[in-house]
Amino acid sequence: MNANLATLLAAVASATVTVAAEAAPVPAPVAATNAQGSAIVVQDQASLRAAPRDGAQQQASLWKGEVLEVRGERLDYLQVWDHKRERGGFIRASDVRRMALTEAEGPALLAVMRFVQDTPGAEALGIGLTAAYLQAAPAKALAGVEGAQAFDALGTFADRLARRASVAVPGKASGATLSAHLDVANGYGVRFATYEVEGRMQVCYEGEAFRRLLAMPVADAEQRARAALALTRPECINPDLPAHERAKVTTWQADVLERVDVANLPGYLRNRVQMRRASVWGASAFQQARKNATDPAVAAAAARALTELSGVSKAELPDEDQAAYNDAAMRVSAVRWALVPATAPAAAAGNRPTLLTEPGAPGETCVLLVDAQHSAKAPLLRRCTYGVVWAASASTNREGTAVALAVQPMEGWRELWVLRKTQGGWLADVLPPAAATPETGVAEWAGWVPGGQQMLVAREARGQGRYRKSFEVVRLEGLTTERVTGDVAALPLFQRWQDPAWKRETLSLR
Repeated sequence: MNANLATLLAAVASATVTVAAEAAPVPAPVAATNAQGSAIVVQDQASLRAAPRDGAQQQASLWKGEVLEVRGERLDYLQVWDHKRERGGFIRASDVRRMALTEAEGPALLAVMRFVQDTPGAEALGIGLTAAYLQAAPAKALAGVEGAQAFDALGTFADRLARRASVAVPGKASGATLSAHLDVANGYGVRFATYEVEGRMQVCYEGEAFRRLLAMPVADAEQRARAALALTRPECINPDLPAHERAKVTTWQADVLERVDVANLPGYLRNRVQMRRASVWGASAFQQARKNATDPAVAAAAARALTELSGVSKAELPDEDQAAYNDAAMRVSAVRWALVPATAPAAAAGNRPTLLTEPGAPGETCVLLVDAQHSAKAPLLRRCTYGVVWAASASTNREGTAVALAVQPMEGWRELWVLRKTQGGWLADVLPPAAATPETGVAEWAGWVPGGQQMLVAREARGQGRYRKSFEVVRLEGLTTERVTGDVAALPLFQRWQDPAWKRETLSLR
């Protein structure tokens, strides 16, 4: 093709508003053609040979979606030129589909593109077909409904290819094929970001097609929803971003999700948008709380997260979305204490301890345990953290020998601090949501068992690809679990001594 695709896309850009994100390169145009047109490869590992014979030397192995310039025909072979490899040869006519790339051919290309859009494994071919359509279609069509369909398809192909590449097993034949398909996509200017997460590679589409789609007034609600969900995938946030940059990303994600009108979406898709909104607003509440936990914006963000989660209809939640629902619930649960205003601590009476907080080193919050004989200048215990201390969560047992406190060191991960009295003085122990690398999880106090030796704990977490929720009777000394079950009704102590406020407000009993 002779025209540059970026020129054709200018008609779209001029008719839409700019999405608040840095634009990535648009798909590159298909190679320039002569009068005999182009051909797109439709079979993986198609052979480019030196002569029109099966026994001729193989010049290269071609993959779905690659485009060749047609220069002639011999027998059942096409004589082609591969601009990417800068070499010519012959390829079987059955391994390719010829294209004229004229305006009249646009509707046919669009129809094939729609057909391929929902076909797993055909992403590279779909990207090639979409690039061909974007080259063939007039600018007026690209600014209309057909253009929105093309960008939706292009983003869907690229995002699905990235997901498949993220779970591919290195060294396997499927991994080699995916690597080749990614190379084909890169040849069209489709860009991917790669991050190392727990020893594996996470591949993510950078989202240019989806950003263009969101900027188009003609895009419908379902297209906007798919675009917003792809652009806000939590696993595609650069794990090495500093905190202030991550907060900017979260703000941008919230703005993207606001562009979706969920009123007329199918139930399952509306659920996905609301679950993603709940997760993003939960992250926003945590990030704002790190700056100032008493800022009213923290409670507002947490309230919005809870509202979005409450709007999810479980009756329209497919099995494949259950993991996303659990993750969203944990992220909201991690910041739910932001909805409870922290009251000024009561004056310490006798030996009953009270918690105070004060600033430590830059970014730190220090927890002080005081009583009538020990002031903040000489506390019973002092411990500092860079996490968010939810002071409203503090609970002291009847005997005055233990205090439970919720502390959130990172997004979607909230730990339980247990300050307990021993013969040698007060100690602080930490009970994490799970004994695994922190991903998503919550450990929360659920009640005290009379006697000062036990407490009730609810924990749920996702770590190393596994999800687990449990209700436990924990011994204060050493925080060892004495009884555990996945069904709260199976623990008589839980049924008898669970705290009424916890039962009313927790998300663990959802």
